[in-house]
Amino acid sequence: MDQITNILYWLSTGLMIPVTLFLIFFFVRSIVMIGGFYGLYLSRTKINAKLNHEIDTQTVEHLMASLPDYSPVKKSHLIIALERVKANEKKSLMLDKIMGDYEILSEKELAKSRLLVKIGPMLGLMGTLIPMGPALVGLATGDVASMASNMQVAFATTVIGIIIGAIGFITLQVRQRWVADDLNILEYIVSSFKEKQAYGE
Repeated sequence: MDQITNILYWLSTGLMIPVTLFLIFFFVRSIVMIGGFYGLYLSRTKINAKLNHEIDTQTVEHLMASLPDYSPVKKSHLIIALERVKANEKKSLMLDKIMGDYEILSEKELAKSRLLVKIGPMLGLMGTLIPMGPALVGLATGDVASMASNMQVAFATTVIGIIIGAIGFITLQVRQRWVADDLNILEYIVSSFKEKQAYGE
């Protein structure tokens, strides 16, 4: 039994380095995500405000004709989808496929935030529990310096894991609202074209 316990102990202790490396990797990734998220927020706010205003005040035909005016440098996924709708406005099946493609693409974008929500606290918990073994050993043997060092690592990994999860959670909540708004716009325009097809216009 002691041999099995020792094997488990050494296995768990050996995981400390990869856990720490993964925490650093996902922390850097979450920081990069914040930068991209802020840039996307600025561009998207302008584009969707203009889109919603034109939907309220103009016809669908006028909106589709003005698509080249949107996002001249880097087009958003919504604008790309609307351009595909414009090119296939008389193909009902293709319109359905464009809707499905956009939903799949949106899920891929949301998955990036979901990954941080799940993996951050998970790695943080592992980084907390793994050093606790050596810390308890240090406490039992009177090695206070070793115990303090391991406890410092445990607390640091916990904080980093929580930060990663928090960034993922916040971006996920906002992105979900964005996706819902974009899908609402896309469904409205697709439904308008289908209605025209139904009445033979």
